This record gives sequence, structure tokens and C-alpha cells, in this order.
Amino acid sequence: MAFTHIDCFSGTGGICTGFHAAGLETRIAIEYIQSCVDTYAANHPYVQVLHSDIRDVTAEQILPYIPADGVDLVSSGMPCETFSTAGNTSRSFYDDRQFLFREGIRIAKIAKAKLLLFENVPAITSKTVSKQSSQRIVAVLEEELVEAGYGNFIEVILNSTHYGVPQRRNRFFILACRFADWKLSAPLPHDGREISVLEAFAGLPNVTPNSGKEGKKYTAGHSEYASLLRNNDFWKTGVGACEAITYQMPMKHRGCTLERFALLKQGESLKNLFERYTGAEREKLQERRVLPKKMFIKRNYRLKPGDAAPTVTSHCLDEFVHPIYNRALTVRECARLQSFPDCYDFCGGPYIIPHVERTVQDKYEQIGDAVPPLLAYAWGMKISEILGGNDSAASL
Repeated sequence: MAFTHIDCFSGTGGICTGFHAAGLETRIAIEYIQSCVDTYAANHPYVQVLHSDIRDVTAEQILPYIPADGVDLVSSGMPCETFSTAGNTSRSFYDDRQFLFREGIRIAKIAKAKLLLFENVPAITSKTVSKQSSQRIVAVLEEELVEAGYGNFIEVILNSTHYGVPQRRNRFFILACRFADWKLSAPLPHDGREISVLEAFAGLPNVTPNSGKEGKKYTAGHSEYASLLRNNDFWKTGVGACEAITYQMPMKHRGCTLERFALLKQGESLKNLFERYTGAEREKLQERRVLPKKMFIKRNYRLKPGDAAPTVTSHCLDEFVHPIYNRALTVRECARLQSFPDCYDFCGGPYIIPHVERTVQDKYEQIGDAVPPLLAYAWGMKISEILGGNDSAASL
């Protein structure tokens, strides 16, 4: 019988996708944003998806869908905006979001979960409960895990490139257990080299900006990584191999934006252009809108084809330029960098929306906020190993 799982703050389903490939059975997902719910439900129809603020979810909504003796695992990847250092003001947020880890603990207690897996950005380890306090959020989390009966835990920071993901994405994890004598450990990193952007994009056709012509046919390009993302037997989707590409749709770019992209060398970003063009030369470029009036450090980075990508975020449409072509990345290319299988359907929400409406996410945001499925797969295999080696003790 498969080990069972509840997916809190489930997003678009990155954790569930990896866990499912590892043989775990997700029974319930809890998600607040409607577009993420739509995408999750479309790709994981066997999961009971609760569209709700997790603080409103009750035991009565959970218990009918889980085993009578409880679930094996609850995962909880609460929103990371309040912990991120990506923006100048992000860490000035001190609000109720930073304590949402309590909901993961609450759901774990309701579900009698044996294991509890938290995921967030590494910066959570240094965030304090308020500007005036020296008490760290993580210290509060640790104390409340002990109080809840999950005092056996480990903490690790993992780099996604060590688990087959073509992206340098560090994430902080806590794996907690309600059995004091269980031995806990994190998944071991792969021995192999990093997967490159070129390998990630293998088989995807180029698309021309402003053409409106979607790339639907695979090219002859090949890599083991690209083959894995087309291998639906590995992902346990129950359907055959992916024969047609989805979401390889070109962006609409202004002429001045295309001119800016053409100035970028591989590994350069908007910051480099501001350093290269100064004085009157920069002013002329700004007058023609080739360069913006303000320099954004994490904007328009042209990927290096032989390297893994930097972290894919919810702003990935603005942050990345194709390593070879003068255009932004497609939805499918961003999904490749995150290790979503090619059959994954990002059906919820509009294609692109401004980053102002927090009750809906466009397709790029859904991808950027997800846990990379291959990283989740590594955790799923490790958790199955832990549960399989200790499950007899769980009857205590």
C-alpha cells in the first residue's frame, strides 16, 4: 500500500508531481489561489483539492479522505514573500504570513501524520519575528514542533542542481517526526554534473516574437534530461509519451525591447548594460526606450547555455532572456527549468497578468513559485525509505 500524503500550500503541484513519481499517494491538497487549484486539479484528478484559506480548513474536511489511523506525511511550503531577500523591501513585511507554519503543524496533528516536511527559502533562517526582536521565526517553529510532539527533526538546505534540476535553487527544509527513535536524513545529492540550460531546452523548437505561432512539434534535439521529462512512465501519469508540445508560445515584444535583448551577451543582464553604456550614450538608449529609466538588478538576464539557470522565480518572464534568441522564455521553457514533465498542463489563470493581484497567478508565476518536481521526487524516495524502515514503530 502506498504511503499517504497531505499537500498544504500546494500551489500548482510541484511537490505532488515528484511524490507521485516516487510512489506516494497524495490524498488532499490545500490551496488558496484559484488558478493554482485549477492547474493542480487538472493534473492530479485523484487528489481532493480544497480551495480554501488553510486557516479555515477543518478536521471534518480532512478526515473523510485519509486513513483512519492517519497519514504518513504532511508537506507545508507556506508563502515565502515575507522571508525572501530578493527585493529591497520584502523583509520589511512582518505579518501573519510568517506564522503560517502553524497551520502545517495543525493539519499534521489533525491527520495524525508520522512525518512533517516544511519547505521555504533559506532566508527564513535569519528572519526575526519583528524588527525589534532578536527571536528568529525558525526558533519559534522549532519550539512549536516540540510542543506538538514533533521534536525529532532535522534541518537542511538543498541545492536543486544536486538533484537533477537545471537550476541553482537553494531551499530550506525541516523534516520532523513524531517518533523520537526514528532516524531521519535528507536525500543524498547526485554524483553527476549540473544539467545545463541547453540540455533542459533540448527538443523544443524556437519561436519568433510577435508571430503568434506556437511551437508544437519536437525537434531532433536530444538530452537525457529532456527525455526524462517526456517519460510518462517515470512520472506515472497513466498516459503515453508526450508527442506534442504545449505552451511553447512566443511573447509579444516591442522593437526597443528586442534591441535591448540583442545587446546582451550570455551571462549578462540589464545591470551590465547600465555599466557598459553611460552618459549621453545611455541617455540616447533611454530616450528610445531600449534601456529603462531605472536599472533593475534581476532583470533581463541572458542565460548561459552551458550552465544551470539561476533560481526560477514568479518573475521569470521578466528575469530571463533566451541564451541564443532575442526573446523572453516561453512557459514550457520555464517549466523545463523547473523540471515539470512536458505533459503538465498549466491550465489555470491567464497567460500573463501584472504582479498586483494576489488571488490569481498567471502561468509563469505558477511555475516560478513551485517546488521543482525532481527535488520533490528525491524527497519522496527518501521519505519512502524512512517510512519503510520504521513503519512497524508507527503502530505504537
